[in-house]
Amino acid sequence: MPLSVQPAFTQPAYTENFYEAVGGHPTFVKLVDVFYDGVAEDPLMRPMYPEEDLTAAKDRLLGFLEQYWGGPKTYSEQRGHPRLRMRHMPFAVTPQARDAWLKHMRDAVDALDLSPLHEATLWDYLERAAHSMVNSA
Repeated sequence: MPLSVQPAFTQPAYTENFYEAVGGHPTFVKLVDVFYDGVAEDPLMRPMYPEEDLTAAKDRLLGFLEQYWGGPKTYSEQRGHPRLRMRHMPFAVTPQARDAWLKHMRDAVDALDLSPLHEATLWDYLERAAHSMVNSA
């Protein structure tokens, strides 16, 4: 009985770009808008954003998140390396501020209605990032 020749097994190429898979620009705009809607009303968080208008802060976060997740490279082109801890050093990021940030970001992530895998992937990153920004007791 002749053996049939099977093609060699090859690992499929990774084809999913997270940014595109979750809806691209409109998804990240919604994430940032919902997040800053919460921040605007938060007595602990709002003072950390000295501008009267949160538009610049929204643009910075949007650019960072889009680039991080595989979208346009606008953030680095305009601002250079993210250096998140350095950029947050002027602010007392306490565990309470971290928790408030996470609450507003949780509301924003929930508003996206992502698939469970995409939601967990995004939330895992955001949670780790928030913990790494704490710089005050």
